[in-house]
Parts: sequence; structure tokens; C-alpha cells
Amino acid sequence: MAKKRPQNKGKSQVGSGEIPVVGAREPCPCGSGRRYKACHGRAAAHAVTELVQRPFEGLAGECDWIALRELVPAATVELTLKESLPDGVPSVTLATVLPMAWPALRRDDGSILLGLQNDTSSGDLSRDLADTLQRALAAEPGTPVPARRAPAEGPRLQDLLAPDAAFEPAVHTGFEFWVPDSENATPEVSASLERANAAAIPTVKLSGVDAAYWCETPEKNHLRWVMPHAEEKLLDALARLHAAGSSSLGEGTRLVGSFRAHGLTVPVWDLPTGMSAEDIEKPAAEFAERLAPALASDAPLTVEERRARGGLTNRQVTLS
Repeated sequence: MAKKRPQNKGKSQVGSGEIPVVGAREPCPCGSGRRYKACHGRAAAHAVTELVQRPFEGLAGECDWIALRELVPAATVELTLKESLPDGVPSVTLATVLPMAWPALRRDDGSILLGLQNDTSSGDLSRDLADTLQRALAAEPGTPVPARRAPAEGPRLQDLLAPDAAFEPAVHTGFEFWVPDSENATPEVSASLERANAAAIPTVKLSGVDAAYWCETPEKNHLRWVMPHAEEKLLDALARLHAAGSSSLGEGTRLVGSFRAHGLTVPVWDLPTGMSAEDIEKPAAEFAERLAPALASDAPLTVEERRARGGLTNRQVTLS
């Protein structure tokens, strides 16, 4: 029989606090002879896999962060850090998605694009994004930032971003913001740009209410509105309006259900194909006025309202 390779029986050669994070299949830096995922990586993974229900809580524009993460194809936001930017980094821009699904990109001019719609390695999206941002700040110009498991004790976005800075998404019709000169992009980036543009659903952010996004699909249009209210309170309020026949946004529109995303609720309305984003601005503002007293009510739900609430609950879809 072949001799077994001698191992250290799991004994570390360095203290656990000194173990760096490496790839899951790489040898553990502690010297045990085992792969990282079967050694110190197991504890590191456990430390970061507990799901943070509201990863963007405390950030300016929490509802828009969720919309850009889950609903909006192409958008960017200029980010402001608590600390001044390092020399050679003129700006940091959050983008819904980057070519080849890069977590981040340090452009040739030193500016940074941080991708929001990426798979994450832990249960804390905020920590994953903060780790990517820190690595992008130190990356060489003209290079993408690869994915990795974020250290369990690393900072979160709330630690890095200025809390009082405005969060103002700019929604785009396509992904030309990826490269300043798309005509001279690499073949890989050009192909990724073409695929992304072909798949992008036309989307517009409403100006009269917060975090509401109109989108156009071949069958019908929709309004998807990320709301900051507690889920149970919001569902009660929507049920009150639905039972009273005042949950629609006008003729031919219908409240069809909601999404759950990152700890908040996103009501969704079907709209007629011919109803544009501009057409829905006034009805959305009027709905916000009707919603406010319904949210403030503490009266028990009536039979009709409980029935309406049950229907809304049955039509919820969890995105994250």
C-alpha cells in the first residue's frame, strides 16, 4: 500500500489570529497540510455566513441601494468616502454591473467602478463590497479586482462611506459607462457590452417619489417601488387600501404583489403597455398620500382587509 503523506494532524504552526484569508482549495497558511476550506477556512466561513438581513441599513439611500442591486439593469452613483481619496484616485463610482461580472475595476485614469450585482462569498453584502472597494483603491490602474472571500473582521460600507453624502442614482439606457471609449475596448469587453445592452430592460427612476422605478417589458409595463417601512406594517397598510379599492395607480393598473429584498418590501404594479414613466409620476405621488394615513392606522384589520392581506402575502417573492 502507498504510504500516506505525513500531516500535522491539524496543529497550527502560527496563531489563529495570524491566519490570512486564501482560496478555499489552497493549502491552509497555518501549515496543517489541509486545504484552507477544511481547516481555518471553516471557522472563517462560519463567521461570515450568518445572513445580514439589511446590509444597506444606515446608508444614505438604502432603498435605492436595494433597487440597484436587484431591479435596475444599468445605473451608476458617485460615492463619497469618509476619508479623502488616495492620490491617483479621482473618483469612486458604484455601478449596477461591470463587464465580465468583475467585482470592481480600476480604470486607466485611476478612477474606480464598484460592481453591485455580484455573487457574494458571505452573508454580509456590505462587508463584501467594502472589501472589494478597499482592494480597488490599492489596485494598479487598468486592472480589474478579482473576487475573494472577505475577511470576517473587515470593515463594512457603513465604515467607509460618508453617511451624510447624497445617494443619487443615474439610470442609463445601456452600459456604455463601462468604458470611456467603447470603440477602442478589448474584444472581450465589447462582446460583454453588446450582450448586456441586448438584455437590458428599459428602466426609469421616478422623480416625484423615492426609490420607485418604472420598467418596460414586451407584455406590460411595471412599477417597482422599494419602501422603507417595516414589512408587517406596510402589508397592513396595502391591505387597507386594496380592500377600499384604492391600491391601484389609475385605470388599467393593478397592485399584483411584492418582492422581499434585503430586509425591505417592494410593492409591484402592473401597468398598461402605453403607460410611460412620465404618466405614472402623478398617480404614484397620489398613492404616497393615500399610503401615509394607512400606515399610521392602528385599527384592527376588517374581514375584507385580512382577506386582501392574505392575497398580497401569497403573492410575495423573496429576492434575497
